[in-house]
Amino acid sequence: MIKLNIHEAKTHLSKYLTRLKAGDRIVLCKRNQPVAQITPLSEVPTRPRPIGLAKQTFSVPASFFEPLPDDMLDTFEGGKA
Repeated sequence: MIKLNIHEAKTHLSKYLTRLKAGDRIVLCKRNQPVAQITPLSEVPTRPRPIGLAKQTFSVPASFFEPLPDDMLDTFEGGKA
């Protein structure tokens, strides 16, 4: 277990993340009082995800490519709703 104050963790995060791969865990402290724990994730898959997993599950309607109505476009651009 590695005990770190938040400032130390922010300053040297990459160094400590490397140690997490070795199986350690990090306890983050605020003024020497534990507030959180960082643990490594289970093994991440190394093979790429296959393309087309949802093929033919849904289709994009033609209306998706049509321009937005003016009132909705104004909302996205910061205008009045």
